[in-house]
Amino acid sequence: MYNKSLFVLLVFILSSLMIGSCNNNSEKKENYKVDPLVKRALGSFSAISENAESAENPITEAKVLLGKTLYFDNRLSKNNTQSCNTCHNLTTFGVDNKATSAGDLGKNGTRNSPTVLNAAFHTSQFWDGRAKDVEEQAGMPITNPVEMNMPSESFVEERIKGIPGYQKLFVDAFPGEENPIQFKNLKKAIGVFERTLTTPTKFDKFLQGEVEALTADEKAGLTKFMDIGCTTCHIGPAVGGTMVQRFPLVGDDYKSLTGSKIDDKGVMEVSKKEEDKYMFKVPTLRNIHKTAPYFHDGSVADLNSAIKIMAKLELNKDISDDDVKSIALFLNTLTGEVKQQAAISPKMPQ
Repeated sequence: MYNKSLFVLLVFILSSLMIGSCNNNSEKKENYKVDPLVKRALGSFSAISENAESAENPITEAKVLLGKTLYFDNRLSKNNTQSCNTCHNLTTFGVDNKATSAGDLGKNGTRNSPTVLNAAFHTSQFWDGRAKDVEEQAGMPITNPVEMNMPSESFVEERIKGIPGYQKLFVDAFPGEENPIQFKNLKKAIGVFERTLTTPTKFDKFLQGEVEALTADEKAGLTKFMDIGCTTCHIGPAVGGTMVQRFPLVGDDYKSLTGSKIDDKGVMEVSKKEEDKYMFKVPTLRNIHKTAPYFHDGSVADLNSAIKIMAKLELNKDISDDDVKSIALFLNTLTGEVKQQAAISPKMPQ
């Protein structure tokens, strides 16, 4: 039976809910438009998404499973000693917290292992930027004699083909291919897995218009970070990873400040060009509180010290301890959470 009074009441309730929702959305949009700090921050940064999508290498469940399995498999190193996760441990924010890492033969390289978290948002990979994306990067350590030490790409393919359990994983990940177990597909799979390793934080909510996502002190740290000039290089969704820059840019006393024993010439090691001497990719600052030690050679273990050194060598500024503390507080808003499932080692195919 039609009850006019009940109908009117329901309409009133629904209308109130819709108006309230619209008001909340409008308020959020209004905050986003008018808050000057959000507006200023968006001139340098952008929020990250749950996945770093690629049109050339779409994310699929089967490809992620294969990529994760390969990422954790020691058999991708010649002597079965190393996996991607050995140096880029997902339980410790995608790093091993060592200055430099030992490879398949137990010898250390000369550069610090950077985090893989949010790396897919970078415009290039490695400290010298020699790889264009995470897919290209994924294959290089495998055949590097100091790292995973595989003799060749074909050697890798033959080893994987000798593991029956990988047959189905590759077929599922690359359906329709006559011969899916190829090194190029291995790189695509690991790359896709790494594209899921993102760590959104409350800073992203702030950038999306939730002004109160950051405290007053954290906002002060953000302001200090921008005022001092850190955003000359640390920009974009990963708060870094978008360019190469000379280090040191000011003066030549890097070693005296850091105690470094390594004379790494950066991009010049690849290009052989004098103008590329001491040029390095600007690292991400996301999860920086968790990824010590710092710099390309892992020479500085303390974040506050690293902040002071960067201000001196890149901006020619001697900043106070209070400034350092304020910036470090802001940087902590870039600390996210590693997706729990991603860090759990899968069952290895036999």
